[in-house]
Order: sequence, then structure tokens, then C-alpha cells
Amino acid sequence: MRKTVAFGFVGTVRDLRQLVAEGKFREDLYARINLWTFTLPGLHQRQEDIEPNLDYEVERHASLTGDSVRFNTEARRAWLAFATSPQATWRGNFRELSASVTRMATFATSGRITLDTVEDEINRLRYNWQESRPSALTALLGTEAENIDLFDRMQLENVIAVCRQAKSLSAAGRQLFDVSRQGKASVNDADRLRKYLARFGLTWEAMQDQHSSS
Repeated sequence: MRKTVAFGFVGTVRDLRQLVAEGKFREDLYARINLWTFTLPGLHQRQEDIEPNLDYEVERHASLTGDSVRFNTEARRAWLAFATSPQATWRGNFRELSASVTRMATFATSGRITLDTVEDEINRLRYNWQESRPSALTALLGTEAENIDLFDRMQLENVIAVCRQAKSLSAAGRQLFDVSRQGKASVNDADRLRKYLARFGLTWEAMQDQHSSS
């Protein structure tokens, strides 16, 4: 009789460690499933993948529709500049990028995506992200964000924005403490930032998990 070994994979957009600490997730179950942990970064954290996927989606559109589409040089440059900017949150990750290319290809005139078409698409994306997205702080803390003073909320929103663009806690700390760290003999930006976030019940991991899922 042949023995079968099965492994299960569990995916989540929540910080299970934090939920365990809050009593909202079973500690024994977390111990069972927490053998290996992998964090999958969202598209906004993988800017090097945006241009090749743009090319892939253009070719995919041509394959599906039979219509060859190309960007004007200026139009391509403008779209990539926006797509890799801090304004581009890519909440829908690669599905949203695919939809963006499909719209531009559909409106292409004589098989050419022009700057006007790109500008219309950029405005559409900006509108979608601004209208449907709660503040970063609200997304992380829910109604608890209302208990934070306005002064602290405004500062914390900016800190979260920097953290979401940074590749590591240390990199975010270096940017945030760029001036004050100059006069210190020794610095530990990561620890300093970690303690600041902890004051509001936030962790680096929770911010990255929430942002990659958005």
C-alpha cells in the first residue's frame, strides 16, 4: 500500500500573529499551520515587473482580438512614469494592470495608443483609487483609527505612505529619520521606527500584508 503525504497551503491578508495576540485567532491552529511563511509582494512593490507585463498584455490583446496595437513613444513613457509612481497603488495588482491595457487598446486609433488615450486612462485610475480606497490608517486599524488625535493621524498617514514604498523597515527608517540621524554616533532606524509604529498597534509586517492585498 502506497503512503501519501499531503501538504496544505493557507493564504491570508491579515496578520495572524496580531490576531492571536488579540484572541481573535486560535493559537493552537496558528501553531499547526505556521511551518513556512512567505510574503507575496503586490505589484506596487514590484516596479521592475510593470514594463515587461505591459508588453505582455499588449501582445496578449493582439493574440485574443487579432488587432495589433502599439504605443506612441510619448504615450508609453507617460504611462510607465505614472504606473511606477507612488500615486499608482495597483490595488487590483496584475488584474488591474491587464484591465488598464485592455481599455487603452480598445480606444486605440488605427492601432496606436496615443498620449490622449493614456492621459484619460491615468485620470480613470486616479479616480478609481481615490474614490474607493479608505485611508491607509483606516484600512489598517478600522474604527480604532478614530481614537487617534488628528495631529498623530496626519503624521502617521505619511509614515505609512513611506513604509509602503520602502523595501525594508531599515530603508523606511533611513528616509523618515534622514535629518535627525545625522547627529547620532550610532543609529538603529529600524528599531526606532518599529517602536513608533508599536505605539499605535501597528507592525511593519501588517502594513506590508495589507498593502499587497489592496
